[in-house]
Amino acid sequence: MDAQRTADLGFARLDLDRAGRTGTPEVVYAAGKTPAQTVACLAALLDGGAALAWATRVDDATAAAVRDRWPDARLDAEARCAFVGEPPAPVGDVLVLTAGTSDGPVAAEVAATLAASGVGCTRIDDVGVAGVHRVLAVAPHVSAADAVVVVAGMDGALPSVVAGLTDRLVVAVPTSVGYGAAFEGLAALLTMLTACAPGVLVVNIDNGFGAGVAAARIARSAQR
Repeated sequence: MDAQRTADLGFARLDLDRAGRTGTPEVVYAAGKTPAQTVACLAALLDGGAALAWATRVDDATAAAVRDRWPDARLDAEARCAFVGEPPAPVGDVLVLTAGTSDGPVAAEVAATLAASGVGCTRIDDVGVAGVHRVLAVAPHVSAADAVVVVAGMDGALPSVVAGLTDRLVVAVPTSVGYGAAFEGLAALLTMLTACAPGVLVVNIDNGFGAGVAAARIARSAQR
């Protein structure tokens, strides 16, 4: 393997060649970093040749710092993501379903990750199993997608239902939405891990970024 480049900022060592190696670039996780550190990381990625640099879990102060440095930056408040540069042209289509409106911020992170990864996205909200006819009504969208991401809190039952309707891989994202016995997403996580329907891939609680990366790789492979 050729030598892989890094950018050593003292507080961070950025992997500049990750996109070429894995198909997914180094992405800045802004939580726990100061606004100045996040801006420095984004700048180093751009200086390293990235056409698009992006950060996840961006709070208001960091969003303001990014906008001050790059007035044309795209900020997605719902997804808590910041993007500097141009995303690749989209290929394929991933369907993103939410069980309820409260799952929206995690689904927004999925959608933003797909867009930054150069993959098309169709998002349909509020099709949870409390009214199962709602998810049955979107079955044609499920069958047309390259992959399906299902975002659900509470009992987390929706991914198993969706997986029973399609031959597409279902990426399940448990969210921390729910009352006390939901244990901040643990109940949904365990439901998804023990799904009756096969073909369900489960990521961590509220991990819209991880789900988006997985679905993007599936969609790009399907297009190839």
